[in-house]
Amino acid sequence: MPDISVVLPSILQPLAGGQPVLTASADAPLTVASLLDAVTDGYPVLGRRLRDETGSLRRFVNIYVDGDEVRRLHGLDTEVAPGQEVLIIQSVAGG
Repeated sequence: MPDISVVLPSILQPLAGGQPVLTASADAPLTVASLLDAVTDGYPVLGRRLRDETGSLRRFVNIYVDGDEVRRLHGLDTEVAPGQEVLIIQSVAGG
């Protein structure tokens, strides 16, 4: 069964046990929301860092599927096919 890979930035890796990539097994396309549920199941702090209490993507978190930002596609309903890679970028603010 092919996997979907979720690449994490270094700032989020400690919340995933130090892993730079999380994977979810999939034999059919998953929505980004379902994918996030699958890969953060064992990492609740990571899940809360990515989505707010309503389940919406936090505004400082950007997720890309094949180079396209999901907010410009179908948001968390964007489909990800087995074998694809998803990239998560967390905006960093500071002065």
